[in-house]
Amino acid sequence: MRQSPVLPILQIVHRPGILDLSWGHPDPAVLPVAALRRATATVLERYGAEALTYGAERGPGPLIEWICTRLAHTDARAPEPTDVVITAGASQALDLLCTLCTTPGDTVLVESPTYHLAVRILRDHPLELVAIPADANGINIDMLETLLAQLARCGKRARMLYCVPTHHNPTGSCMSLERRRALATVAAEHGVLLVEDDVYRELSYDAPAPPSVWSIAPPGTVARIGSFSKSLAPGLRLGYLTSDALLTQRLIGSGLLDSGGGLNPFVALTVAEVCASGDFDATVAHLCATYRERRDALAGGLRDHLPPGCRFTVPGGGFFQWVELPEGIDAGALLPHAEQAGVAYLPGSRFYLNEPRHNTLRLAFSLYPPHQLIEAARRLGEAITAVA
Repeated sequence: MRQSPVLPILQIVHRPGILDLSWGHPDPAVLPVAALRRATATVLERYGAEALTYGAERGPGPLIEWICTRLAHTDARAPEPTDVVITAGASQALDLLCTLCTTPGDTVLVESPTYHLAVRILRDHPLELVAIPADANGINIDMLETLLAQLARCGKRARMLYCVPTHHNPTGSCMSLERRRALATVAAEHGVLLVEDDVYRELSYDAPAPPSVWSIAPPGTVARIGSFSKSLAPGLRLGYLTSDALLTQRLIGSGLLDSGGGLNPFVALTVAEVCASGDFDATVAHLCATYRERRDALAGGLRDHLPPGCRFTVPGGGFFQWVELPEGIDAGALLPHAEQAGVAYLPGSRFYLNEPRHNTLRLAFSLYPPHQLIEAARRLGEAITAVA
């Protein structure tokens, strides 16, 4: 009998001898296994078979109510329960918005640089993607208004704008409050649905996260995506979306939710119990302390080991540090030398729709303990020095 291959259960692929800072994944050692085990037993005891059947289209009430209460503390305003839809992670939320709010060929604006895998989801539909330059304070509002005017002269309008204002992936920056307000105003004036990827809100290390664009925008302007992948565990595949009630009603009336009911209802009930028990607060506090230490370790290693001419961010939250190499050094061409030295990363060119900055790269500090991050920085500095 032919032996079947052993199929993987993890997305990540570890390569022996390489400290791979390309993966924006949590360290399995920090995931709340015990808390989830307790919550699972409690949910089955409390709800029995009801926890295992088709769930309400919007998602289970206990989790929605907790999200509304939580955002009252972590954001500038709380949603109403009718503003919330539970999703199967942030990626599924973005895909659902594309399915219901766009048609193939629609123009969608994307900040540049941006989260590269969100771009893949947008391209699956397919959509005409247009880059909007961003700097350390966020999207360039003047260039956004200029582009919208150019589209209008061509008889086109942007249907959607995707951005990551808080603890940005890949750069780690936070959009300024002034830019957030201006962005909300421009999107409302032009009828552009702003899709705000807000998955790193809970992972703020130095100060509370700024108000989401959703919380300060006119109703109906923003669909904000949240997730438990970063604050609890990515294997849960659980997230949520906040918007106005008209859009959320459209989402829960979709064929997907009419057919299968709420997304991931058992996991959603389990997470609701984690949150209600206090284990969510304890987990987030532990994650923030852990990731803050790792961020600082990597930043210290970069300061000590990168050669002159390199610059890097020290983000206030999230998973990523953004490195600018001296002009003339291509991060893509450098990568084989870095891997030979025992470290890997993602070249910054992957995060641009067009006109990439080839001398940039993204490092994730979430996966490794401090001593390995310092060693990774040493190896990276050694590789840069060798090719400079």
